[in-house]
Amino acid sequence: MEQYDSQKKPPSIKKQCYGITGNTEISEYILDSGCNMEVRIITYGGTIISIKVPDRGGNIKNVVLGFDNLQDYVSMNNDPHFGSLIGRYANRISNGIFELNGNVYCLDINDPPNTLHGGSEGFGTQIWTVDEVGSNENSASLVLSYLSPAGAGWTGETINPSWRPGYLYGFPGNLSTIVTYTLTNENQLIVDYKATTDEPTVLNLTNHTYWNLAGEGSGTILDHVLTINARQFTPVNPVMIPTGAIDSVVGTPFDFQEPKAAGKDIRTYNMQLVYARGYDQNWVLPEAADPEEVLLAATLHDPTSGRLLEVFTSQPAIQFYTGNSLNGSYYGPSDREYRQSDGLAFETQHYPNSPNQPNFPSTQLNPGETFNSRTIFKLSATE
Repeated sequence: MEQYDSQKKPPSIKKQCYGITGNTEISEYILDSGCNMEVRIITYGGTIISIKVPDRGGNIKNVVLGFDNLQDYVSMNNDPHFGSLIGRYANRISNGIFELNGNVYCLDINDPPNTLHGGSEGFGTQIWTVDEVGSNENSASLVLSYLSPAGAGWTGETINPSWRPGYLYGFPGNLSTIVTYTLTNENQLIVDYKATTDEPTVLNLTNHTYWNLAGEGSGTILDHVLTINARQFTPVNPVMIPTGAIDSVVGTPFDFQEPKAAGKDIRTYNMQLVYARGYDQNWVLPEAADPEEVLLAATLHDPTSGRLLEVFTSQPAIQFYTGNSLNGSYYGPSDREYRQSDGLAFETQHYPNSPNQPNFPSTQLNPGETFNSRTIFKLSATE
């Protein structure tokens, strides 16, 4: 087990080969805060494969789930999206279709009957280009980019029963996306998203890191203490599509306005929990005066280790997910099987299925506009 180093150092970043897929080398970048936090990111999917931080006693552990080799990421198509960038549209689009400016667009059905996380060849399966690497006295940064071509989101490998003559395939427009990972000497991991398009399109970008503050492979996160700064959430139907309602969390298992164990109410008989087999809902965050202002969205605390995660974002919502698809078939660096609730995800985002819900905040991006968002993951330890 790595031990705490009391001597502060300047932040740094270094590169090494993570593996080869096809004829392409996948690079691994190791960002060091200089204050005992390390983040490892690979160019396949822009994926965070490890985040190491100390507990209250100075013991350093990896606190995110993932595979321990490139082959597993590639062969499983980066499912279940461990640490990967998600796009073009994070979360679900109902029946894999949406209408935009009079045209209907048809997408892959990779989560029947819906499209999930941009389809079967989403951002988490793409090889990202490294645009810039650097560090200074305050931080280390990695800038990644990917050009998603018009028509992405449709591979033809699945049948979309919603298709009709005249429908178009895939997302419209060539979408240029830049993601900047910055690790500061205050142990904050800042994720900045920027996107432009040459045709009107829709987008929803996030990162799908699974957290376990007790350490990767240590078991359930249901005893972690969670707070979500949200008074409302968007309930879903039996196939996990928002109904269009925006409901109060008060008096429901979805009320995390005050700290409570993540699993305290997870076995409560509630149809929303039944549909998702746990938590997998979208919480509506307070609206900021400035759309690019970052506000505290959630906090997570492991009482045993003392590790504390604070999530800040400029996004209008956050998806809290208890790893319900983890079924024992995935193994991480600890060589222990991952099971349901062995990790949780905080997906800062726009609302699911927004292109088909006119009362939800718009996810449309037009030529000449620039999409910007920021999410900050701040790690520390309590006494």
